[in-house]
Amino acid sequence: MKIYKTKAEIIIEYKGEYFVSGETDWDVFINRDDLWAQVQKEIYGLPPIGDAEWMMEKELLAPIGTQEVWAAGVTYLRSKVARMEESKESGADRFYDKVYDADRPEIFFKSNGSRVVAPGGKVRIRKDSSWDVPEPELVLVISSAGKIIGYSIGNDMSSRSIEGENPLYLPQAKMYDGSASIGPCVLVTEEPIPPSTVIAIEIQRNGNSVFAGSISIDQMKRTHGELVEFLYREYSFAAGAYLMTGTCLVPNNDFTLQTADLITITIDGIGQLVNIVA
Repeated sequence: MKIYKTKAEIIIEYKGEYFVSGETDWDVFINRDDLWAQVQKEIYGLPPIGDAEWMMEKELLAPIGTQEVWAAGVTYLRSKVARMEESKESGADRFYDKVYDADRPEIFFKSNGSRVVAPGGKVRIRKDSSWDVPEPELVLVISSAGKIIGYSIGNDMSSRSIEGENPLYLPQAKMYDGSASIGPCVLVTEEPIPPSTVIAIEIQRNGNSVFAGSISIDQMKRTHGELVEFLYREYSFAAGAYLMTGTCLVPNNDFTLQTADLITITIDGIGQLVNIVA
């Protein structure tokens, strides 16, 4: 089951058919521990309101309301290696080595809901950065009670040049206008998303593929439950929260994004999140 957000509607896709929820407040709709069961109950017996052609005419927003977006770092081995490479000159590479093996994960604030870029929208690279990459990530949608109720696709735009200068610059490298995109939907399932789920990314420049890669989420060192538990230890989220779970699909050190690059992130069962670099 997939949930989409437009300016006026919350749309439910189930078995290829589309329904419009009677609830228009995203925060009320999404923040339910029994979301799967409640949505099943809502659409039971209702005729579908549209088909795939009807859906294609809709302008999708990022599937988020007032929720905060947080992110976990160094959750894959390749991410640890990449962070160590970018921070070697500053002497900060050892910190990433330590956090990969530590009990406490790296978790940081990424964006508020109002700053999240919609599917098809423009993400940005900082003007004061010389080395920039997208980071394709599985996003956990979490209720206010700390239960994982859905999944989405995240594009965690990152300035590697700024982060590499000093780990204390992480907020500037990660948090700025156009630095986060989520979509196109929230996948709601009865059971946790399979460990074999594949994340893939392709970056196109002038119609040519300049980077591509894929990985299954079972390559993560930490579990989803572990990351959620740490996030919720000393924080409360009235309408729930979104958590990007990290990446290991990192382009080589000689690659940096350019204006007009097309970024396509695909996750099995969820769909594709497409962004253009502004």
